[in-house]
Amino acid sequence: MTDERINVIAYSGYRGDEKPKAFILHNEKIEIVQILSMWIEEGLKDGTRKRSFKVKGNNGYEYKIYYYEKVGEWFLTRD
Repeated sequence: MTDERINVIAYSGYRGDEKPKAFILHNEKIEIVQILSMWIEEGLKDGTRKRSFKVKGNNGYEYKIYYYEKVGEWFLTRD
């Protein structure tokens, strides 16, 4: 399955979109009530960077989302 591009409302610090606060999934706004973990993944060959987050939404579900710095967009991981 491929990852799904999503719109994210994020806190923007000096690096741009640093921490997600909410996101839109299938026309529903999901507020992030807790960031459960976060990590950075870097590609060995091309040095691309993804800032990944495991979050809990206000609907009780957990999600894995990431910001892909190369394209400047957010994605929902489908696994």
